[in-house]
Amino acid sequence: MDFSLNTFEKLLNICESNNKKIYEVMQEKEAYDFETDVKSVRERVKKNIEAMKSAIKNGMNSNEKSYSGLCGDDCIKLQEKYKKEKAIFGKIYEKITTYALATMEENLRMNKIVACPTAGSCGIVPAVIIALSEEKGLSNEEEINALITAGTIGYIISGRVAMAGAVAGCQAECGVASAMSAAAAVEIMGGNEKQKVNAAILALKNILGLTCDPVGGLVEIPCVKRNVFLAIHAITGAELALADIESKIPADEVVDAMVQTGQLMSPLLKETSQGGLAVTKNGILISSKL
Repeated sequence: MDFSLNTFEKLLNICESNNKKIYEVMQEKEAYDFETDVKSVRERVKKNIEAMKSAIKNGMNSNEKSYSGLCGDDCIKLQEKYKKEKAIFGKIYEKITTYALATMEENLRMNKIVACPTAGSCGIVPAVIIALSEEKGLSNEEEINALITAGTIGYIISGRVAMAGAVAGCQAECGVASAMSAAAAVEIMGGNEKQKVNAAILALKNILGLTCDPVGGLVEIPCVKRNVFLAIHAITGAELALADIESKIPADEVVDAMVQTGQLMSPLLKETSQGGLAVTKNGILISSKL
């Protein structure tokens, strides 16, 4: 099997010609690249899932502030809100939003998280996969399939652009994480390979141009809450894809557009904290107090 997965078109062709799912292709590629076996690959992924669950659990039970003092108690606040008044969209919505906050706040406390694809976007993939897993009663094997599917999306995009706000803005961090999560959600919901890629690309396409303008240069404002929004964004992409609503722009062309958008984006909006929210009146005030 050809393991040069550099485009989504090629990925789907390999899946179709070999009658394999995305995660099956990727786990075989990983085994080939690292000269190991599929079982070992899956064991490594399982450890990542366990770390994600641990970060969520710890984050849900802590209101310790970050070193800056700016963030750390939002997850507790949201849980208290849901105890008094249920979320409009129901239990899965509650889990996704709280899990995303819990994970990001653990990151700010310098505790163990899984960068997926980056630390600044670490709450999105775990929130979607673990929340859906709990609600759907998934096995460990099914969780592994979902995370490998998510990782495949990130792998192909990363071959074209670095997943760093300093390179292409937050579209390359939270945007890509949302795309990864959308594909994972479709895997969990039993969608086909084309739907998985389409979900990812719908999510990515509709977040193009997202800037990286952190206040004070920290991964806190607006990063923490952005993870929550883009976790839900991923579910929207999955729902549309499962209805066979397709992106009119093919997946690889959307990635091309993201690359160009990143190149055209002002350096002031790429993690330099010299533009956007970082230089608002209150953004400057917060920075001055750090």
